[in-house]
Amino acid sequence: MAIVTARSTEGAEIHLDANTLGDLRARLRGALLLPGDPGYDESRAIWNGLIDRRPALVGCCLGVADVAACVNFARERNLGLSVKGGGHNISGLAVCDGGLMLDLSRMRGVWVDPLARTARAQAGCLLGDVDRETQLHGLATVLGFVSTTGIAGLTLGGGFGYLTRRFGWSCDNVRSMELVTADGRVVRASERENGDLFWGLRGGGGNFGVVTSFEYALHPVGPEVVAGAIAWRAEEAPDVLRLYESLDRHAPPELTCAAMLRLAPPAPWLQPAIHGRAIIALLLCHSGPVEEGEKQVGPIKAFGSPVGDVVRRRPYVSQQSLLDATQPKGRRYYWKSEYLPRLGPALCAKLIEQAQRIVSPHSGIILFPIDGALQRLPEDHSAAGNREAAAVLTVMASWETARDDETNMAWARAAWKDMRGFSTGGTYVNFLTEEEGDERIRAAYGKNYARLADVKTRWDPRNLFRMNKNIPPRDGA
Repeated sequence: MAIVTARSTEGAEIHLDANTLGDLRARLRGALLLPGDPGYDESRAIWNGLIDRRPALVGCCLGVADVAACVNFARERNLGLSVKGGGHNISGLAVCDGGLMLDLSRMRGVWVDPLARTARAQAGCLLGDVDRETQLHGLATVLGFVSTTGIAGLTLGGGFGYLTRRFGWSCDNVRSMELVTADGRVVRASERENGDLFWGLRGGGGNFGVVTSFEYALHPVGPEVVAGAIAWRAEEAPDVLRLYESLDRHAPPELTCAAMLRLAPPAPWLQPAIHGRAIIALLLCHSGPVEEGEKQVGPIKAFGSPVGDVVRRRPYVSQQSLLDATQPKGRRYYWKSEYLPRLGPALCAKLIEQAQRIVSPHSGIILFPIDGALQRLPEDHSAAGNREAAAVLTVMASWETARDDETNMAWARAAWKDMRGFSTGGTYVNFLTEEEGDERIRAAYGKNYARLADVKTRWDPRNLFRMNKNIPPRDGA
C-alpha cells in the first residue's frame, strides 16, 4: 500500500503510511476507501453535481464505533474531516478535499414506537426511509419536501416541510440525539442530558459532533391526505399569488401551500401545449381529515383556468416524493434564499419579473410557508431562530452541464439581489452555499449566534468539525 498524502484542517500535507492506514482499517467494521478503490467515486458523489471534491480517505461507517474510530483518527492527526449523511446538501460540505470523509449513508435503520409516538432513526436515513416506517402506524414527523434528502443535515439545520405550520421546525420535533463528540465520546443530548448541546444541535448543524441517531416525536398524519399540485399559465400568476397570499394568512394549520414559478416540465399531468412555457404552480398538502381537506382545496382547484391538477386523495408518502423528479442526483444546483415577513404586491411583481428571466428549464423560484407552530415558541427555544419569519424564498438554479455554470449562477444571484430587500434579514442555514461566508451564517442565527459560539467553545474548542456552516470557537479556548 502506497503512502497516502492527506491534508490537515489548515491545509498542510500529512503523509499516512501503510501501517497507519492498516491500523484504522482494523478498527472499522465498514470499509476504508482510498482514491481508485472500487466504491470510492460512488461514495464521494453527492446530490449536487456542481461539487467535485476528492477526500484522501473515506470511512464507510456501519455503526457508532466506526464513527468514533474515524473521529479519533482525524483528531489525533489534525486531519481535515467531513461528514456525509444523505448527501443532499446544496453546499456540498459533506465532502472534503484531501481529508477524511465519514460516509454514514449505510446507517439507515428506523425503529418506531407507536404507543409512545416516537421514532429513532440512524443518521444515514433519507426522509423516505422514516416516512415509510412511521406511516405503517399512521404517524409522521416534520421532514422536508424531497424524499431523497438526508434526515441529518435537514434536522440539524432546522428543517421544514408540509407539516411545519402544524408542528414547527423538524428540530422542534426531536426528543434526543446520540452523537460522537470531538474527543471521541459517545453522548446523548436531550432536554435532560447535555441540555446546552441539545439546544445547539437543534439548528446549529454539524458544528458540535457527529450525530449518529435522532429520536423524533410523531404525530397522527395519513396514511391518506388530500394533496398534490395545481398549475396555471404564467399570465395568471398575479391572481394566483394573491390567492397564495390569502391562503398564507387564513388557511388552517393543516393546509400547507407552497408556490413555484418555473418553466413547465414535460410531465404527463400538464397539458402538452404548456410544456416548456412559464407556469405558476401551487403545491398543496392538507394533513388533517380527508373530508375536511377536500372542502379546503375545492375553491383552489376551481380557481382560474388550471393547465394541470393532481390534487386528490393520495398516500402521504406519495406527496412526500412528489418533487423528487425535479431534483435528480448529479444535476448542477445553486441556490439563494431569504426569510420573508409576508408576501406583498411589490414582492409578487419581482417574483414574476425574475421568473421571466429563468435560463434553464430546471430552475425555479419557490415560496415555502413556515408560519404557525414555530412562531409560538420563543426565539431562543433552539438554535434555529428566525421564528418571526412567515416564509422561505428560494431561488433555485438547476442545469445540466459545466459550460452553463456562470449563466445560471448569474441569474440566481441577480434574482436574489433584486428580491433581497424584502427579507427579514435572516436566511435559512441549510440553503447557504459555501461562498456566502460568516456574515450570512450570522444572519441565519441572529441573536442565537453568541450562544452557539459558547456551545462550540465547550464541545469543540479546536474546531475539528469545521467542514460545515462553521461557527468558530471563541479565541483562547
